[in-house]
Amino acid sequence: MRNEYDVAVVGGGLLGSAIAWGLGRIGQRVCVLDEGDIAKRASRANFALVWVQSKGLGMPAYTGWTVKASNSWAKLAEELKQQTGLDVCFQRNGGFHLALSESELEQRAETIKRLHNQSGGTDYQLEILDHGQVAKMLPHIGPEVAGGSFCPLDGHVNSLRLFRALHTGLARFGIDYRPEHAVTKIGYENGAFRLATPKGEIMAGKIVLAAGNTNQVLAPMVGLDAPMGPTRGQIIVTERTVPFLPHPLTTLRQTDEGTVMIGDSKEEMLDDSATNMPISSVMADRAQRMFPMLGRLNVVRMWSGIRVMPKDGFPIYDQSETCPGAFVACCHSGVTLAAAHAYEIAPMIAAGTLDRKKVGAFTAKRFHQPAQEKLNVQTH
Repeated sequence: MRNEYDVAVVGGGLLGSAIAWGLGRIGQRVCVLDEGDIAKRASRANFALVWVQSKGLGMPAYTGWTVKASNSWAKLAEELKQQTGLDVCFQRNGGFHLALSESELEQRAETIKRLHNQSGGTDYQLEILDHGQVAKMLPHIGPEVAGGSFCPLDGHVNSLRLFRALHTGLARFGIDYRPEHAVTKIGYENGAFRLATPKGEIMAGKIVLAAGNTNQVLAPMVGLDAPMGPTRGQIIVTERTVPFLPHPLTTLRQTDEGTVMIGDSKEEMLDDSATNMPISSVMADRAQRMFPMLGRLNVVRMWSGIRVMPKDGFPIYDQSETCPGAFVACCHSGVTLAAAHAYEIAPMIAAGTLDRKKVGAFTAKRFHQPAQEKLNVQTH
């Protein structure tokens, strides 16, 4: 196995895999260094949505970035299918955020108004529908549903198959995937990086830190910053049932396999060894109020997972000034942004510099900028 690469990607989850796949696609010699299956991957807690609505409130640049990623997703799904034969079951038929009271609907309408009014915002046809309008598209909703918001750019995928397809694609590009290679130390000398792992040292001309919440520890080793604020999320999965939900929801979706996934929680804790039953009960109750037919289904799986979450909820893409060739990538939406990471971020890394016009707003420097300066960066 080689020990010298064009790029070493630290982290083999959805974020690192998408970037590595994008690098392999354009002929880069790449090594992916990963903890392996012992890692507490954020992928365990993802909801498999390719989601646009609500993204970017407080950072207009994130709205545009998310829309661009959503628009590129069909291309990614098709390329993966042609390369690997795996269908990731990407569907982009629009998604809903439902409200269970008039006050919830009013709050939702106010959020949408703020999104459209913020300076530099992108108009992506996000609209409020009343109960009758929602029922025409989701005929199985319950009487408590007051209405909801709908965005035609929203969709979902089979995230486990996406993960498998990316790793199959990595192998076919000749990329070295090395599990049980958690990076413990990074050195920089004469324009090259040395990455220490329990199974030996790896050398590379460039590195990408895509290790989720662990980036907070690794980034300072190469003069970068990755302020993280991880949270815990819970997921409930029901038994298979007949197709009834043609559009995914923010908190509920029917998979291509017929199961129903429910995910409607956020906890400020980092223990994923157990689930919080009172929270699960609230999640299940809200789901059943939205779709009463769910009350007839058995729950077959339930788990919790730690989500990757930058401090302000928006992505971080940065490059080192003291160690040129070192990059950091952190985001909560590894599924939604997969196409952007493969088609936009990967070529920038191969070229050795991030395009400030495209991703300048996502620098970690924003955490240390005065408010007005931060606003100017985010809107340009």
